[in-house]
Amino acid sequence: MGEYKDKSVIVTGGAGHIGRAISEAYLCAGANVVICGRREPSKPVEADGRSAVFVKADIREAAQAQKVIDQCMAETGRLDILVNNAGGSPPVEAATASPVITDKIIQLNLVAPLVLSQMAYSAMSATKESANIINIASVSGARPSPGTAAYGAAKAGLLSATKSLAQEWGPGVRVNAIIVGLVHHDAGIEHYGGPEGFAKVAQMLPLKRMAEPTDIADACMYLSSQQAAYVSGASLEVDGGGEVPVFLHLADQ
Repeated sequence: MGEYKDKSVIVTGGAGHIGRAISEAYLCAGANVVICGRREPSKPVEADGRSAVFVKADIREAAQAQKVIDQCMAETGRLDILVNNAGGSPPVEAATASPVITDKIIQLNLVAPLVLSQMAYSAMSATKESANIINIASVSGARPSPGTAAYGAAKAGLLSATKSLAQEWGPGVRVNAIIVGLVHHDAGIEHYGGPEGFAKVAQMLPLKRMAEPTDIADACMYLSSQQAAYVSGASLEVDGGGEVPVFLHLADQ
């Protein structure tokens, strides 16, 4: 991992569940890491005796997004990798979702990473070295997403943007996406009906477990490495083999 030494990485939402694992992986590899979020983390993001720089910012606001880029350039003088990780959505039925909620979901999961990528491209071009943008997408953008329709639509748009930006910005900047499947999170066990339901969902997957945040971090490290030098515009599925179609379970009953 010596190739990451002294390179600079921005991870949006870098103190969260998946974001923290991504940030720690780059820190361990010797990179300078800048993270951002609307609230300062209660626990610093640290690994291997090194710490990430935190910038308080709501990336849905263009001026605040630019502040993250500017802080990274001021701290390190360069930007090599952007991981658009911040995102998410509460469960909300399409029929009752307010226009305000729908707009906020799409702003966070599609507009913000697209605008931040545009800002990052300018900074990356100044470095004059190969750079990388990685968009953290979701299976919700690749299959129906009832209960989170706006989120699924936004992530589908992010996958489309990934391919378009890869074509516009090559060869100087490679752009890829990770389609994240179900991820283990202790706080979300009740969402699956408690420990028993959680275990059943995990067993449904071909690899018989949900992803750990480090699985997503490992995928980021690969996509931004020289091992993936000819990979751009790709959507890497990190989902344990994918969700088994429901009709197969019904047919067995």
